Amino acid sequence: MFIDDVSLIVKAGNGGNGVVAFRREKFVPKGGPSGGNGGRGGDIIFVGEEGLTTLLDLKYNRIIKAQNGQNGMAKDCFGKDGEDVYIKVPIGTVVYDIKHNIVIADITRHKQEAIIAHGGKGGRGNSAFATPRIPAPEICEKGLPGEEKEIRVELKVLADVGLVGFPSVGKSTLISVVSQARPKIADYHFTTLVPNLGVVRVKDGRSFVMADLPGLIEGASSGAGLGFQFLKHIERTRVIAHIIDMGSVEGRDPYDDYIKINEELRKYDEKLLLRPQIIVANKMDMPEAKENLEKFKKKLPDAEIVAISAYNHENLDELLYKLADKLETVSLNEFIETVSEETVEYIYQKDEEPFTITKDKDGVFNVTGPMIKKFFDVTDFSSDANAKLFARRLRNLGVDNKLRELGVKHGDTVRILDYEFEFFD
Repeated sequence: MFIDDVSLIVKAGNGGNGVVAFRREKFVPKGGPSGGNGGRGGDIIFVGEEGLTTLLDLKYNRIIKAQNGQNGMAKDCFGKDGEDVYIKVPIGTVVYDIKHNIVIADITRHKQEAIIAHGGKGGRGNSAFATPRIPAPEICEKGLPGEEKEIRVELKVLADVGLVGFPSVGKSTLISVVSQARPKIADYHFTTLVPNLGVVRVKDGRSFVMADLPGLIEGASSGAGLGFQFLKHIERTRVIAHIIDMGSVEGRDPYDDYIKINEELRKYDEKLLLRPQIIVANKMDMPEAKENLEKFKKKLPDAEIVAISAYNHENLDELLYKLADKLETVSLNEFIETVSEETVEYIYQKDEEPFTITKDKDGVFNVTGPMIKKFFDVTDFSSDANAKLFARRLRNLGVDNKLRELGVKHGDTVRILDYEFEFFD
C-alpha cells in the first residue's frame, strides 16, 4: 500500500531528576553533598532509508515515545540517558510541525538523520550546587520534559526524471519498457493512482531513477482530480519529461495538452517551469501522429522534442541518452531547500520575552513565559529549599519588580502557569 501523508504524535523522553544525598561513610566526616544528576531523555530521530517507498509503518504507529532518563543516585552517580528512538523513513520525506506550521526536517539522503523531538535535559543533583559559601546545599532539580509535537509526515517522491502529462498518454507504458517497474496498464481511459519508480539504465552505462506520476488534469493545481497528490511529487524531480499523445487517441489537441499541463505546473509553483523539460511525442505509431508533430513543432520551434512510440519501443535509446545528458547539467540541490536544526530552534525562540504578566478576569495577575516554564519544570516544590530557589530565580529575572509596578502587594495572590502563589515582599 502506498501511503504518502501521515499525521502522528511524537514524545521525546523526559530528563531524569537530580537527587539530594550526602556522603555518610564511616571515616569521612562532613562528607558533603553526593547527589548525582539525572540522565537525558531519549530523542525521536528520523533516518533516511533508500529502500523504503511508503509511510505505511507510520500510519499504524500514531504515537511514538522515547525512553525517559534515569534519576540521579547517591555517591555522585549520574542517571543513565534514555535510549533514542530511530525511525526509518523513505528518501524525500518532509516533516511538518502542525502547531507552528513550519518544516522541521527534509530528508533527502540515505542515512541522513533528523532529530524530530529533543529529549529533556536531566536535572542537577545537590552536588552541582555546592559552593564555598554553601558547601552542603539541599537543593536539586527535576528533569525537563521532552518535546511533544503533533507532526505531519509527507513523502515527496525523489526521482531524477518525472513523467508528466494527461492520463492515458503512455507514461506507464514508457516506464515499463525502459525499467523493471511494472505499473498497471489498461487499454481504456485510465490513470496511475500512485507514483511508480523505476531504475533506467542507458546503454553507455549511465543510470537514473524515473518516476511515473499520477496523471494530471486541468484544474489539478486547485485540487481537481488527484490534484496536489500529483503535484507535490513533481517538486523533487530534476528533469521533467512531458509526455504528449501525438496521435490524439483521446481526441485532444497535442499543443493544447502541452499548454494546459504547463499552466497547472505554473499555478502550483512557478519554479517548476524553470526545471529542464524534454517534450516526448509519444504514440508516433498512430496514423495522425506525424502530421500532428509537424504542426506542434511549428508552434514550438525552439522546444526540445523527442518522437517515440513506447508501445513499439521506437526511438527509446535517443530519449534515454537525452535525459541522461540533461541530468548531468542539473544538481538536485538546486531544487531542495534544506532545513537545519539551528533554523528550527531560532524560529521557536524568535521575539519571545522571558516572561509576560497579564491580568485575569478575576483581577489576579498571571505570570507566564518560556523562562518561567523552564524554572517551574525543574523545581520540586516538595522541598522548601527548592521552592526558595525558584523564588530567587524569578526575582533575579525581574518578575518581582514588575509585579510591584503593576500594584501587587504583600499577601496578594499571583498565578504562575495557572498555579497560585502568595506574594511576599
